[in-house]
Amino acid sequence: MCGISGIISLSGGGVDENRLHAMNELIEHRGPDGEGYYIEGPIGLAHRRLAILDLSEDGAQPMCTESGLVIVFNGEIYNYIELREQLQERGHKFVTGTDTEVILAAYTEWGTDCVRRFNGMWAFALYDSKHNRLFCSRDRFGVKPFYYTLIDGVLSFGSEIKQLIDAAPKANSRIIVEFLVAQVLEHKDETFFDGVKKLPPSHNLIVDIASGKLRFERYFEIARNEEVAKLSTDEAMTLLQSELKRSVEYRLRSDVTVGTCLSGGLDSSSVAAEAASQLKEGGHQHKLTAITAVSSEPEGDESEFARQVVDAAGLHWVTIQPANSEFEDSLDEVIYTQEEPFGGPSIFMQYFVMQEAKRQGCKVMLDGQGGDETLLGYEKYYPAAYYAYWQRHGFIKTVKEILQSRKNNTKMSVAWILTYVFGMFFSSLRKRLYKHKCKFIKPEFLNASDYSHLDDISRYCLDVFELQKYEIESTNLPVLLRYEDKNSMRHSIETRLPFVDFQMLQNSLNLSVEHKIKSGWTKYILRKSVEAMLPATVVWRKNKFGFAAPEKTWLEAQQQQMLDEVKASKILGNLCNREKLIESFPDLDLRLKWRVYNIAAWERLFNVSP
Repeated sequence: MCGISGIISLSGGGVDENRLHAMNELIEHRGPDGEGYYIEGPIGLAHRRLAILDLSEDGAQPMCTESGLVIVFNGEIYNYIELREQLQERGHKFVTGTDTEVILAAYTEWGTDCVRRFNGMWAFALYDSKHNRLFCSRDRFGVKPFYYTLIDGVLSFGSEIKQLIDAAPKANSRIIVEFLVAQVLEHKDETFFDGVKKLPPSHNLIVDIASGKLRFERYFEIARNEEVAKLSTDEAMTLLQSELKRSVEYRLRSDVTVGTCLSGGLDSSSVAAEAASQLKEGGHQHKLTAITAVSSEPEGDESEFARQVVDAAGLHWVTIQPANSEFEDSLDEVIYTQEEPFGGPSIFMQYFVMQEAKRQGCKVMLDGQGGDETLLGYEKYYPAAYYAYWQRHGFIKTVKEILQSRKNNTKMSVAWILTYVFGMFFSSLRKRLYKHKCKFIKPEFLNASDYSHLDDISRYCLDVFELQKYEIESTNLPVLLRYEDKNSMRHSIETRLPFVDFQMLQNSLNLSVEHKIKSGWTKYILRKSVEAMLPATVVWRKNKFGFAAPEKTWLEAQQQQMLDEVKASKILGNLCNREKLIESFPDLDLRLKWRVYNIAAWERLFNVSP
């Protein structure tokens, strides 16, 4: 896990070495264990190293081959051992124990198709001097970031946005309005900064240095698998258990200490229990360290569930309970770390967990991210799931399933589900409701976007597979992965996500809906699969939080500071009727109030112009 930087002159000039060094210094936190540079003609590559595999100098980057390949790589190829064995059989020789060297050999053997064989998370740039091209790639789901700009014939790229912006960057006004009006958090290739793009997940970028042409190609797309969909409950359990075991095993491959995030929810608990079991079987003497963030608001406190997991799995447990003063002191730091505005203060809880992981000496942290999106863990999936039930089993069976929804969560009811279904279809009504809540935005900006993302949701809401695929590729998962990468890497921590393993994810998506929501329970097949590892009170929980932060307590204590920030914002002054905004600000709901404040603070920290 590392940080990368690059400057490629496509207009025949050389590389601004001072700028390249400055870009690399900005991400020292992503790689405090070393740095390296490759500058030759129009090519400038730089690297910050966080040593995880082969801690010797042999793992330093940029890494070069005698055949003229040079790579800067951020991430982990978890199946590098299996790939190295395949490549050795084909005559390749290796001198390091790194996955970076495996990427270079795989490219030599299979060209740009090599990424189809990788199981991992990555963002890399590989310069092929023989063909005078730059081959860039980002992993299937965008776990690792790759930002870039193309200005006056110069392609610049990096692991973070701050490497690519000048002293007075411009705001992307349309993106800001969509964030305020409809809480749109993710865009395919745009960012909140005008002109800063990101390489989409599952994509390669191939740059012909001589002609200056850029070519984007998609190398992966989630596919349906009818054989998996036909599995019985027992077969589905066997598959999921096997995939979870393999995925965790891959992510325990490390030459440094591995810990785990533990909220007390089903996903993080499953990962923690499986990892602890494997480490014990492998003869490890030390207990796996699990870190839990405790909310000061009782309704969001999951620590009792986490304690039960700790006792059952034999973990070394560390808890933190961030106070309001810590939230206040870290406001600027976390907003600067995240680089783009985000949806709410729950992000801070994750930040504090990663901060504690660094104190505990855990350089790698496992996490349960992705379990909800792949195994129908959110209540919003009920309408699509029950529509599938109705198609397959008829009206009576569907009604019985709906009536059992209260098992999973006491707030679930027939009325709630019907309301949600109608809300899915009447997206135009939702648009008007969103706009009404943001009546302080000037009409010319308010009406500039068609909020097409709402139509996308309603378009997919009656096909479970397509809805899950949409949220994994376009909405939920990309946002969560972005938050996690920035929070962890700020503290020089590598996070690994077993549920986002591409093989496990595809199999999970293709499991029959009857295995995922059954008798009213979400993630039914996962609950059954880990029943032997975890306490029943954790497996069959009826409530769900997920890094719950004491938002009400925190934000109420910051009211005046937030209002002062909003008053000083030039961007908000440009987009909004200032008087209406200031007048309505105290009465806005917490999340909208946060978004308004977040824009203002982000503007100040990055000196963003309207």
